[in-house]
Amino acid sequence: MRHFLGIISLAVVCLGQEATGPWSKADLLEPPALVQALQSAKPPVVLCVAFSVLYRNRHIVHALEAGPGSKPEGIALLRKAVADLPKDAGIVIYCGCCPMVKCPNIRPAYSVLKEMGFRHVRVLDIATNMHDDWYSKDYPSEAGSAASALHGTMAAPRFGAAGGPLLPPNR
Repeated sequence: MRHFLGIISLAVVCLGQEATGPWSKADLLEPPALVQALQSAKPPVVLCVAFSVLYRNRHIVHALEAGPGSKPEGIALLRKAVADLPKDAGIVIYCGCCPMVKCPNIRPAYSVLKEMGFRHVRVLDIATNMHDDWYSKDYPSEAGSAASALHGTMAAPRFGAAGGPLLPPNR
């Protein structure tokens, strides 16, 4: 019984701790706050640090492909994407391949941006994945194809009747 209580106590402590990253709690941005920021007069630069196949399938409207943050070639793409930005630019990064607590891409990308001297880097708080936390909520998104991503052009955003995006046809 004593052993069981010890295990339960350890589980409560571990599960009760917030998933940490190299960012502060103030650097986390909830999806509805990003939707609002995207509609502002000066929206942030949104960088997708997910695997390319995810970006090419669907991504946040006007997001730039800048990843995956877990791979050297992804970090090189991230550096290239921000090379001409001022250090005080508002930047939001996201991945969404999986729950953020397990994401292999977001932490390295955030760390590199901070090391490069960017002062206003926020992390989109994706608790589950992009489908559950963004697309299914009718937040602005756009589709991209392998050809359009390779040629630097993106498909036009698709919006539903409520002004939000249409969901991918394979939903």
